[in-house]
Amino acid sequence: MIKIVPLSEVQHHASHITDWLWQAFGEGTSREFYDSIVRSSLNGAEYPVTFVALDGDVPLGTVGFWRCDLISRQDLYPWIAALYVDEPARGNGLSEALQQHVLNYARERGHEKLWLWSTFGGYYERFGWQYQCDALEFPDVRVKVYSQDL
Repeated sequence: MIKIVPLSEVQHHASHITDWLWQAFGEGTSREFYDSIVRSSLNGAEYPVTFVALDGDVPLGTVGFWRCDLISRQDLYPWIAALYVDEPARGNGLSEALQQHVLNYARERGHEKLWLWSTFGGYYERFGWQYQCDALEFPDVRVKVYSQDL
């Protein structure tokens, strides 16, 4: 049975999650950068929180709840960020489950809207995300900004 838990409850997976994020999103960025993000989610602060989907004790995917995921749009928060599903686990609804987990988490904390950005369109709309605008990811990558009302 798959369960989604905060990484702070299964800290022994932190290095594995760091590797996933660095390999998936880290082009031009050091592994240490992603390690810093993952480690900061273990401090018990409101942001960031890293969640891990597990089958038993085997990690299948991860997602973050962050204060800021787009430097050019710091007026928007909170964000769903760093959504990653390991290749063998794809195609089984895990991405949707991870998204829904963060939506519920944000709603329980009194937030009215959640944001995300992507370099491509057509995927997140399937899960109720609404395109809001284009923006720039540092230093000059065009991205699409989405939101979902909670």
